[in-house]
Amino acid sequence: MAPEDRSRDETTTADPHLWLEDITGDDALNWVRAHNEPTLAGLAGDRFEQMRAEALEVLDTDARIPYVRRRGEYLYNFWRDAANPRGLWRRTTLDSYRGENPDWDVVIDVDELARADDENWVWAGADVIEPERTLALVSLSRGGSDAAIVREFDMWTRQFVDGGFELPEAKTQIDWVDEDTVLVGTDFGDGSLTDSGYPRLVKRWRRGQPLADAETLFSGEPSDVVVAAHADRTPGFERTMLRRAVDFYNDEVHELRGDELIRLDAPTDATVSAHREWLLIELRTDWNTGAAEYRAGSLLAADYEQFLSGAAQLKVVFEPDEHTCLHHYTWTRDRLLLVTLADVASRVQVVTPGTWTAEPVPGIPENTNTVVVAADRDGDEIFLDSSGFDTPSRLLHGTAGGEPTEIKRAPSFFDAADLEVSQHFATSADGTRVPYFVVGHRHSQAPGPVLLGGYGGFEVSRTPGYDGVLGRLWLSRGGTYVLANIRGGGEYGPGWHTQAMRAGRHLVYEDFAAVAADLVARGLTTVEQLGAQGGSNGGLLMGVMLTKYPELFGALVCSVPLLDMKRFHLLLAGASWMAEYGDPDNPDDWAFISEYSPYQNISADRRYPPVLITTSTRDDRVHPGHARKMTAALEAAGQPVQYYENIEGGHGGAADNSQAAFRSALIYEFLHRKLST
Repeated sequence: MAPEDRSRDETTTADPHLWLEDITGDDALNWVRAHNEPTLAGLAGDRFEQMRAEALEVLDTDARIPYVRRRGEYLYNFWRDAANPRGLWRRTTLDSYRGENPDWDVVIDVDELARADDENWVWAGADVIEPERTLALVSLSRGGSDAAIVREFDMWTRQFVDGGFELPEAKTQIDWVDEDTVLVGTDFGDGSLTDSGYPRLVKRWRRGQPLADAETLFSGEPSDVVVAAHADRTPGFERTMLRRAVDFYNDEVHELRGDELIRLDAPTDATVSAHREWLLIELRTDWNTGAAEYRAGSLLAADYEQFLSGAAQLKVVFEPDEHTCLHHYTWTRDRLLLVTLADVASRVQVVTPGTWTAEPVPGIPENTNTVVVAADRDGDEIFLDSSGFDTPSRLLHGTAGGEPTEIKRAPSFFDAADLEVSQHFATSADGTRVPYFVVGHRHSQAPGPVLLGGYGGFEVSRTPGYDGVLGRLWLSRGGTYVLANIRGGGEYGPGWHTQAMRAGRHLVYEDFAAVAADLVARGLTTVEQLGAQGGSNGGLLMGVMLTKYPELFGALVCSVPLLDMKRFHLLLAGASWMAEYGDPDNPDDWAFISEYSPYQNISADRRYPPVLITTSTRDDRVHPGHARKMTAALEAAGQPVQYYENIEGGHGGAADNSQAAFRSALIYEFLHRKLST
């Protein structure tokens, strides 16, 4: 049944595939099944089954590092494996955790809960009240969607609280004020959500009170992205913070003191956070205060109360340079940990507040991807994870200011003895040098199959970490992997991103195309053997490569993608991304969006490489209609396309390890078949 042959009313004539936006409609799901079947049949076989088993072994193995966070005397972890596909929320002590086989105390068994409730629960986190740690607000989603239910859980009895705080499925924001009060933003009914589908109102909800009677504390506009609240319960520094996200990058932040709202007078596009007596301001653009000029990408600090009074002296904690940017940061009780990137390699420093002097954390391996896994905001304990493309994760444990030691090591999932990692730079169309990493084989004969990955959006930095599934399913089978650090990301600070927003979006695609061309020019691969993959915003990247640069690639994998940029702002959370892409309803914005929007730029005349498009029915962030409609339109144009949609999975595309392994095997089988020429 070809979708283009269906009769339609006048509202669908401009977009003949609009009916595929009906997420769970019978006709649309029948179309999905009709496309899943030939894709699975065409890619099934011995290698596919072997790769699925290998991927599942990586995802399920007990030898993985169980990453933890401290809550009082216990270290908490969420864990999935073959016996517990939905997962276990569990805890142990540090002494036990140091051992090879920790003694885990299971707090919630999600598999058992799903069986008891006859629901397909996927763990979405738990907000434990601090410092009492007596109660938790547990979030569970159906099939992995962003929307989740919330239930109150008693940490001592290990039971959900009968008649406690409970909310139906929604994209809820909730936080503890005390054991009998929460701050909540959820779907309260008509007019309570923003155009992006997130809470527009924050209410104070007391135990035993009907939700309809909760007191409204703060509200935003329908055009906002979200309104949210956080109650900092640190003894002596209790604060209620309210945040109104005007768009994806601009927030108005207030403190609520009694009935008074006090605005924190920092740039709206800065990230503002408080810890004990200190305020941090991370700048996205240059800031002239009248007394001084501060560069975009800088991290500033001030005494919190002095800042509110207007008498604060701002101190520069970090300032970027041409090669170095701030990646992320977090607090222990009395120290600030900074992770920076120097040409995309991690450096870790510990900063002493007050003097704001920074010292390198000793013992961190060079040229790796090192991140702060957890830091104790009530003490000085830190956990760091360090890995590389060819080096499995090492979990380092210690105190802020000391030298951390290895406490856990992940297994090697593939033989990396023949691998070498190198960094290169391609020259984009405007002359910008764009870095990329090559993970290749010392003794292989070039040219050969190469898989190119990238993202290029929302200031997300792609760093050189270990990936056991990629290693087993691609590198171990002779393939080379390349990671492109294109503009739109944050690898060189906020300017690397802001120049590629809105009308500058073409820079993202020019950068990626330049890396692709450079790989062929250097003789590493040929066009026929060069593949690329990306998801979400990276799926949009793949859509643009398909329609604007098809002559550069032998195959593409496009996952959970944005593709119809004429309607993205009307679908699910799409309105929240207009700050990144522009407003399609504004003719000036549509003028530049229309130049690259994949769905509107499909050609029947140009030769496209084969593409595999994947998505999830339960993705309530990026609408599956993007992937469905693009597939239908490519088919109508006579272009080679295969399609697979997981009925579960959310934006990650998989609800459990088994589904993730299946999806990985599907993708790599497609790539091996198309690129092994």
